[in-house]
Amino acid sequence: MYVWRELKFIKCFHAVMSYGIMFWGNSCHNIKIFQMQKRVIRIIMGCGNRDCCRILPKKLKILPLISQYILLLLIFVISNRDRFLVNSELLYINIRHISNLLLPLENLGIYQKGVYYSGIKIFISLPFNIKKFSNNLRTFKTSLKHFFYTNSFYSLD
Repeated sequence: MYVWRELKFIKCFHAVMSYGIMFWGNSCHNIKIFQMQKRVIRIIMGCGNRDCCRILPKKLKILPLISQYILLLLIFVISNRDRFLVNSELLYINIRHISNLLLPLENLGIYQKGVYYSGIKIFISLPFNIKKFSNNLRTFKTSLKHFFYTNSFYSLD
């Protein structure tokens, strides 16, 4: 009974944390939210303040804040694929990355932190074994979640 309440609490916190994350996930305040997430996980798992927290989200089957942000951005890109241009639509020569999405040439930092630009940039940097599932949303999500559960990301770099 005690373990069930802990899992219910962490799932509730995770739902509140990930609400609207696509829009605020790249802001300067995400560090405070991430620290809060780590603190909640440590309290629930009974760890000390200085214990390593990298393995704990894997045990609870949740994603860290940055991984959740990247996951939702990529799901947005795949589900709205018709709104993005592909390199092959504008370039008529054969280049290596002809099937990648076209990254707009914008220099404004506020635009580069937005959903559209960040989604394209992250999609371009995905490994090919995940990109090949981009035609089917369900298999893309499962392969991406498996990738994030094995490789936890703690920053966008």
